Amino acid sequence: MKLLLDTTYFLPAIGISVKNLPKDAPIKLIRKGHQIFISNITIFELSAKGAKYTAAGKIPAERVIKGIKALAYDETVNIVKIHENTTLLTAIKLRKILNDFIDCLILSSAINQCDALITEDKNIHNIKEDKTYREITTTRKPKFKIQRLTEIL
Repeated sequence: MKLLLDTTYFLPAIGISVKNLPKDAPIKLIRKGHQIFISNITIFELSAKGAKYTAAGKIPAERVIKGIKALAYDETVNIVKIHENTTLLTAIKLRKILNDFIDCLILSSAINQCDALITEDKNIHNIKEDKTYREITTTRKPKFKIQRLTEIL
């Protein structure tokens, strides 16, 4: 299955641990036979979060850079570009129901390129029954799913 993972699952790659999530979630999913995708806006989010932690003295800048490069050059991680017409158009439509445009871009990337978005984000999970969301997925990808990591592992 083609899975786009939300930014949270890649934070350990730059040295930031996430409570109650396995730090090797992408590896576990690959071992189960899934293809892993990441939106290039996630690379930006990881950079921004890494810079914040570096400025606070919590992690060295080299750790952030090493983690971002590892993701960018990892052949098992497919990067989805956000500037594709369908991705941008879908993200703009999703903005009607999601306040965070970065989340719109991540969800849109998943809808247009993958079978599911794996996220813990409550705001994204809360739109599953929304009329606009259902119209988008019915048109773009009827079997598309939004799932939590525990649902797929």
